[in-house]
Amino acid sequence: MRVVAKFGGTSLGNGDRINRAADSVAKAVEEGHEVAIVASAMGSTTDFLLEAISFDADEKDRAEIVSMGERTSVRMLKAALAARGVNALFLEPGSDAWPVITNARGEVDVEETNRRAKALADRLEDTVPVLTGFLAQDHAGNVTTLGRGGSDTSAVMLGNYMDADEVVIVTDVEGVMTGDPAVVEGARNVGQITVDELRNLSFRGAEVIAPSALSYKSETLGVRVVHYQHGNLLSGGTSVEGQFENLIDLREDPLACLTIAGRAIRNQPGILARLSAALTEGDINIDAVASGMDSITYYVDQSLAEEAETVLHDEVVDEPTLSSVTVDPAVAVIRVTGGELPNRPGVIRQIVDPLADAHITIHDLLTSATSVAIFVRWDDREQALRIVQEEFAE
Repeated sequence: MRVVAKFGGTSLGNGDRINRAADSVAKAVEEGHEVAIVASAMGSTTDFLLEAISFDADEKDRAEIVSMGERTSVRMLKAALAARGVNALFLEPGSDAWPVITNARGEVDVEETNRRAKALADRLEDTVPVLTGFLAQDHAGNVTTLGRGGSDTSAVMLGNYMDADEVVIVTDVEGVMTGDPAVVEGARNVGQITVDELRNLSFRGAEVIAPSALSYKSETLGVRVVHYQHGNLLSGGTSVEGQFENLIDLREDPLACLTIAGRAIRNQPGILARLSAALTEGDINIDAVASGMDSITYYVDQSLAEEAETVLHDEVVDEPTLSSVTVDPAVAVIRVTGGELPNRPGVIRQIVDPLADAHITIHDLLTSATSVAIFVRWDDREQALRIVQEEFAE
């Protein structure tokens, strides 16, 4: 196998952990695998360096200072591997074989980085390159950075461009957990998770793999998260499946919008669960739900609107804090799904403004970490779909 292993700061936090990392790499090499390493700064070195810059440093000087954490890590790992008889080579911005190049806008130069990464891959048969994560280099030779979570981005990007079989993220958790083990008793490891599931978790606080890294994952590139104490790069942890797909989808059948009004519904524990359970017991699938301070809105298939209204009306009658239920038929929904949506500033305006210019009223707009759902009148669906497709055309 060809593997890109990324060692996070915690997994390189002291001499014992660096030795453990070197042992796992040496074992993989001994078994005949090709390995490239991406190393983060040891422990919390980067945070320390950032806090130490209490003066007005320009971006060039700032990047040079911050880079010292990763530069130290690669030298430590290279030396530890050499002590185990592994032919290792540390690489940092300025090295002849350095692969990650950014353009004048500070974005990754995909063509040049891809070319350099493939040239580096040709050396894996007899060399283990140890690269600084997080860092890049512009065409003038200046040090640049890939932003927060940049070491994860470096690893998955290089794994993609170097035609690796798998990227292994070595960190201080045993893969993705069912909950925070520091909070939830009995939290356990999840053996597999999809890219979309993990991206949603990452954008809502889970610190497993940086969201920016996942956009570089292809269908054929394996990504796995393992604990640094595991000691084996090739098994265990959580496997991340699939890849992001940018989709614009119009639901084929119309929806009905059912709105329940009441007094301070948001402050009433159990109201949402009770209404949703009643619809579920009536075999009515909920396509989407939105809530406000004094209302809850359900979108269901229009063919089930009368049944849903009857079910919800019974709940309104039984609950003093609820006032009434109304039905608005013939609603269309267009969903925009894509891993890069959270990284596109102004994405909501990119949808709303052209629809407003076309005099199309937005019935509702619901967002998640990686998708936007736009609800419009059924008669406006085709025009709205064309506008959204034009706005998100590559």
